[in-house]
Amino acid sequence: MNSPSRLKLTLVIASVILCWAYSPIGVHMGLRSYSPGQLALLRFLIASVFMGGVALVLDIGRPRLRDVPWLLVLGFFGVFLHHTCLNYGQQWVTAAASSVLAQSAPLFSVLIAFFCLRERVSVWRWSCVLLGLLGVLVVIWGEQGVGDIDPRGLVILLAAVSWSVYFAVQKHYAHRYSPLTLACYMVWSGTLMLCVNLPGLPAAVAQAPWPENLAVLVLGIFPSALAYLAWAYVLKHVEVSRASVAMYLIPPVAMAMAAILLGEHVAGQVMLGAMIVLASVAAISLEGRWRRGSVAHAERAQPMTVEVLGDKGVAKVQDGR
Repeated sequence: MNSPSRLKLTLVIASVILCWAYSPIGVHMGLRSYSPGQLALLRFLIASVFMGGVALVLDIGRPRLRDVPWLLVLGFFGVFLHHTCLNYGQQWVTAAASSVLAQSAPLFSVLIAFFCLRERVSVWRWSCVLLGLLGVLVVIWGEQGVGDIDPRGLVILLAAVSWSVYFAVQKHYAHRYSPLTLACYMVWSGTLMLCVNLPGLPAAVAQAPWPENLAVLVLGIFPSALAYLAWAYVLKHVEVSRASVAMYLIPPVAMAMAAILLGEHVAGQVMLGAMIVLASVAAISLEGRWRRGSVAHAERAQPMTVEVLGDKGVAKVQDGR
């Protein structure tokens, strides 16, 4: 299979950034006519239908019976809990601040790795987590002021925790299924759980103004379906560590879109907090690169022993590079 051009990959990554940056804006508009649960269900009903059509065309594989419970777990954390908390929290937080708080998921991944998976965490990563949590506090301070913090808005942090758990569980199944297959089953299982919000949804759709319904339609097709498909395409051709760097552009793009489409004023403290959070998340990923680079350098520097089979037996020759 021929590798796509750099320009094509750049355009695909840019489309993913735009789609996911639109997500908090679409949620903010949808909440004008729908409850948080109804909005999550309607969004992923649209995404499920769209991805069902894609699955028929591309003929994705069927899951193993023993993996079904874990695929349901992925749907619970990746769709049901994450998006329910995100919608509830955004009722008291602006779209700009929501995009920043939602990007704090890697910070909670470190905490989950230490407390739940019993993994060793370096001093560097602990420093990044503390710096990132400081950035979160700065965002909240700039959003509402320390004395006026609405605890309900902090539910967005629970959404970030849920996303971290999703990635931790996904690691165990990434090698069994393609990114597209895993995304399809995650969306479908999560949508099935969201059906608890079905009562009253048809009436809400009929009563909602067309701008809100259009916003939810875009939300269901682009951030919830096409973005996952495009991201699966990117991961086929680009290393995860390299591709994930582009995700740091989502909050600033979301801030610009919120200012243009919603007329939100982004406070200077929110922008400062965003820079702190994103810097800490970037530093966590950079540590992994530095470790891989040092290991590769050590392997190149280590003398290599080569066995040469000759007429008089086996001789060992050392390469002293």
